[in-house]
Amino acid sequence: MTKPLKPKITKQSLLNSYRILRFIKPYKWYFISGMICLVISSSMFMIFPAAAGEMANTAIGKGSWKISVKEFGLLFLGILIIQGILSYLRTTFFARVSEMGIADVRKALYEKIITQNMTFYESRRVGELTSRLTADVEQLQNAFSITLAEFIRQIVILIIGVFVLILMMPKLTLIMLGTFPVIVVSSVLFGRYIRGLSRKRQDRLADTNIIVEESLQSFPTMKAFANERFESLRFFNSITSMVEISMNYARMRGLFFIFIITVLFGGLFFILWQGALMVQEDKMAVGDLFSFIVYTGVIGGAIAGIGNLYSTLAGSIGATERIQEILDLDSEVKVEDEAAFEPLNLKGNIQFNDVYFAYPGRPDIEVLKKIQFNIKQGQRIALVGSSGAGKSTIVSLLMRFYQTNSGYITVDQTNIDDFNLTAFRKNIAIVPQEILLFGGTIKENILYGKPNASESEILEAARKSNAIEFIETFPEGFNTVVGERGIKLSGGQRQRIAIARAILRNPSILILDEATSSLDAESERTVQTALDNLMYNRTSIIIAHRLSTIRKVDCIYVLKSGEIAESGTHDELIQKEKGIYKHLINLQLNDE
Repeated sequence: MTKPLKPKITKQSLLNSYRILRFIKPYKWYFISGMICLVISSSMFMIFPAAAGEMANTAIGKGSWKISVKEFGLLFLGILIIQGILSYLRTTFFARVSEMGIADVRKALYEKIITQNMTFYESRRVGELTSRLTADVEQLQNAFSITLAEFIRQIVILIIGVFVLILMMPKLTLIMLGTFPVIVVSSVLFGRYIRGLSRKRQDRLADTNIIVEESLQSFPTMKAFANERFESLRFFNSITSMVEISMNYARMRGLFFIFIITVLFGGLFFILWQGALMVQEDKMAVGDLFSFIVYTGVIGGAIAGIGNLYSTLAGSIGATERIQEILDLDSEVKVEDEAAFEPLNLKGNIQFNDVYFAYPGRPDIEVLKKIQFNIKQGQRIALVGSSGAGKSTIVSLLMRFYQTNSGYITVDQTNIDDFNLTAFRKNIAIVPQEILLFGGTIKENILYGKPNASESEILEAARKSNAIEFIETFPEGFNTVVGERGIKLSGGQRQRIAIARAILRNPSILILDEATSSLDAESERTVQTALDNLMYNRTSIIIAHRLSTIRKVDCIYVLKSGEIAESGTHDELIQKEKGIYKHLINLQLNDE
């Protein structure tokens, strides 16, 4: 699993975070309006301590504001009403910025993830990517909607509070400020350590999510191997590790708050004692001392809040960097590319020209060597060979999941790299061995082949794929929900839905990857008829282990160790006494 970047508030991390603000730019006036409301509201809040102290002075006949105690009540009421209105507006403005802006982040991040190439997915786990889309984006949203606003509010309160105290009582203010460096330095040191624990907790949570994702995605396999206890222990160990880190995190935060409270209240009592001496010497009014103590408490709370919010913001910056890391990647395709919507209408003439290939993750192991063959429009060819011979790799290169190391592939005499990738792939349909259906209805799964297809086209595709037979037996017909990964349907039914999807796509090139190998004899006959309908008059590439299904193809290419060892029709290859194909046929006959 790729470890997330360590969240630190550095110049570079701030620059990276600043780049994410482009998603907030369309809503900048809401953000600015929210900030104005925040500053005004925080400033008005700082009137309360001074007004409360002056009201106490007025009550004992030492007031200097020249208003009555009754008028102070009206002043407080007016401030509260204005603050309430400003708080409502601020919350609304920031909610629009965070909800709309973060929605744009989610859309951009999801689009970037699904437009990556196969190498990207080979180096990352599903749980990790899900965590980026959920936990990291959620952390970013909290920063925009709550943490950032609260951080700025505490800074405004701190600045105004210190300024007012210096004007009111400079001597006591100097005494109070003597405790500030200790509190601030301690907050920063604690914040750094707590931030590290928070990052470890986030990483462990991501690992836990990965375990959940993998076990649920492989639910049938888990059940088949009776590995409930194994998965439960794996999840338990991960949760236990996360709890240990979380408790350590909580303990350190507790110590942090104990330290802040101890220093803060110690300072308050010391200031109270000094102020009491000044009142006794008639150097200060009682109301002014009251105001000073309240201001000191508010300022102390602001400092403690800043220390806590600092670590939260640092975590948000770490999340921002992880999100930005994905957003900075180059996409394999562009979702809104106009060229992708221009039909290529390929005929299906395919040629491999001296193709060599090794997977990017294993560059030293050559998977294909000097692959050279030609498929004419409408021909059916088969790729056979033992596991690891390179059959699926040939198909992957044709679909441009990877780039060849040398040599090239053409379709209709044009290098496939010269085609728009999306438009090119729209001319190809694949029916794999393991059909993964989406959790919606039968109709939605068939429509995946051509989202804008008409009802009559869907019905015709279901008929040609022999799927109409079982669809009509369901009470809800095409609106039957297939369940997660199509779990409510049998293997043969899922296969026919996939064939209907391919028929609806009407591809120039069809790929059948072990399409019937997992079916029983009866289901295979039904599916094979549907496949014959699908392959009619279109270029077809069949990958097969069950060699009885490829007797009628135009040419069979036998692969061994990444090379074409034999080629020819079934009748031609079966005549070779020591041929690889005949050996494979004999092995299957003996197994049967």
